[in-house]
Amino acid sequence: MKTNPATAFQHSSLCVVGNINRDIKVPAVSPDESLFRDGENSVSAITETIGGGGANSAFTARAFGAQVAFLGKVGADGLGRRLEQTIIRQGIATRLAKDNIHATGTSIALAFTNGQRHFLSCLPASRALTFDDLDLTVLAGHQHLLRADIWFSETMLKEGNLKLFQAARHAGLDLSIDLNWDPHWGHAKADEIRMRKECVRATLPWVNVVHGNVHELKEFTEAADLNGALKCLTGWGAEAVVVHMGDEGAGYYNGGALTVQPPAPVKSVVNTTGTGDVLSVCMMLLHRRAEIPIAERLRLANQIVAEFMEGHRQFIPTLED
Repeated sequence: MKTNPATAFQHSSLCVVGNINRDIKVPAVSPDESLFRDGENSVSAITETIGGGGANSAFTARAFGAQVAFLGKVGADGLGRRLEQTIIRQGIATRLAKDNIHATGTSIALAFTNGQRHFLSCLPASRALTFDDLDLTVLAGHQHLLRADIWFSETMLKEGNLKLFQAARHAGLDLSIDLNWDPHWGHAKADEIRMRKECVRATLPWVNVVHGNVHELKEFTEAADLNGALKCLTGWGAEAVVVHMGDEGAGYYNGGALTVQPPAPVKSVVNTTGTGDVLSVCMMLLHRRAEIPIAERLRLANQIVAEFMEGHRQFIPTLED
């Protein structure tokens, strides 16, 4: 029996710790040589929305009717106030630390007609997030904690994440991390990359679910294939892995077995960014629904992702003045 998406997420809750910033989004453009020459390209629209993996996940969970809290950091500036006003008006319990030194961040999200994406980001306040910035009193009453944007703050990476995870588990929350892509991969020195990976690896015994796409999981574990990456992650302590598999759909790895569901058909693509956040949030909110088989959870998540891609579901609000 198929699960009704209108009732599947009732009584669920999610607490999110992650980035919040402004996103400037451009519709898909052709990745041709004109982008690398002097000149100008006209596009159909340029939109200004809230951004950051953490904030996007919080909005998505709230759109499903979940009880949601969000913890992050902004600058003590006008942009930070606009972000705070927007997220509060969506009914999200918001605890934003204000930084008098580091400005609120902005990302420019470029989408291309070949399906590739590229982000140009400046996120000073998010990078300055520390464990002491977090109001952990909001953990009470929530079922699940998502640590999004795990790579961006050096202080959180080295010690803060572990403290946060221990506090969440002691408070009775299940815990997810979005592994995502570390901006240092491919650019920093090998020793630095290894240190950063080891910091995240040390937290895995506290993690219920790791989320990421195939490329990210393989890069993090340095495994030759997906199966090797999944064995590494669970061998290092994680309980399960949600795999974003693109054209192959989505997978859930637990107990040595990978369950895969093919993607739902998409007639036309309106939204190209944020699909991974939508998939992961669905699986987090369903994490305690033991009566729903894993394959059905994946099917429902894939269907919602397809509806989001087609523009039938909108989760991320435009930025308020």
